[in-house]
Amino acid sequence: MFKKYRILKWVSIFVLSLIVLVVSFGFWFKSLIPPREASLETTTVKNLSYLSEHPVSHRGKVLVVVTSTDTMGSSGKSTGYELTELSRAYYTFEANGFEVDIASPEGGKPPVVIDDEDMGAFDFAFLNDSIAQYKAENTIPMTAVKAEEYLAVYFAGGKGAMYDFPDNKSIQSLVKKYYQSNKVIGAVCHGPAALVNVTLDNGRPLLENKTVSGFTNEEELLLISDARTVFPFLLQDKMVEQGANFNEGTMYLENVSHDQNLITGQNPWSTWSLVERMIQQMGYTPKHREITAEENAVEVLTAYHENGKQQAKKMIATIMVDQNKPFDRVLIAKHGILAAMKGELGNFANLISLVSYAKKCETKSGKI
Repeated sequence: MFKKYRILKWVSIFVLSLIVLVVSFGFWFKSLIPPREASLETTTVKNLSYLSEHPVSHRGKVLVVVTSTDTMGSSGKSTGYELTELSRAYYTFEANGFEVDIASPEGGKPPVVIDDEDMGAFDFAFLNDSIAQYKAENTIPMTAVKAEEYLAVYFAGGKGAMYDFPDNKSIQSLVKKYYQSNKVIGAVCHGPAALVNVTLDNGRPLLENKTVSGFTNEEELLLISDARTVFPFLLQDKMVEQGANFNEGTMYLENVSHDQNLITGQNPWSTWSLVERMIQQMGYTPKHREITAEENAVEVLTAYHENGKQQAKKMIATIMVDQNKPFDRVLIAKHGILAAMKGELGNFANLISLVSYAKKCETKSGKI
């Protein structure tokens, strides 16, 4: 009886200690995450120096296409287009002299997905921009799009695109016409779903022998374990099935493929680079843009995966202390959590230590 009591006592102490450890880690981890600047939500177009400084003369029009689908099949899960993949592309095109029209399969007001944790200045500015909001809430139906008016088309992502992009005849017709006339086609994340059922005049799939990127199987299945039954197909599988050379980069990091006039990106973090590649393909040098805190964090994460923790630390110090540039340590923390979800405890520990190091560098640079 006494022995049983001692066992229960030690089990209780162990469980209590574990709870204390977890709670303490939670408070410590939370201390690494900076609060969002209160002024960020009130950002307007006037606050974006990228748009106002060194204005570029009008070069023509670009079409952006977003999904009209608000539910993931029969799952009941809500969806729509990703705001960040629209807003950042919209202002990058505008800053470079292109007028932007927004279309969707059904027209009107499409459903939008807003992830608070990913919102930045450009995204809030878009929400506070009456002209941009009018275009986003009154999209042109694809059947009414006049393809000859635009120099390029960009398909924004969002899981809804998996349902209404692939079989839309107007999308297929526009993509085929643009590709065969050498106009620029861009698509990011789930946006390449617009390309999967396009057949060229020679009877071959558009994607055949093309090097492309899109949301990967690994990225999809990590967050939606039953994705194979939720979606009509997995984007990577479908693109490969149609003969594409699928360029798969590191999970949730920038990765852009450029094959002639077809430019595709793996995920939301590819948006900036993808749109600037489109502008280059149209024959222009993209206007100088200050690299965002998020992009600097992506660069560090890429260095970590390619060259290890020490190289990533050196890069953080260079960015934050030597160059005094913005840095998004929240994104590093997110990747730490993703590592934990995958059971990669070593990567989890390394990435969280990088978050802690970034906080120290921020203090050293005098930003907090």
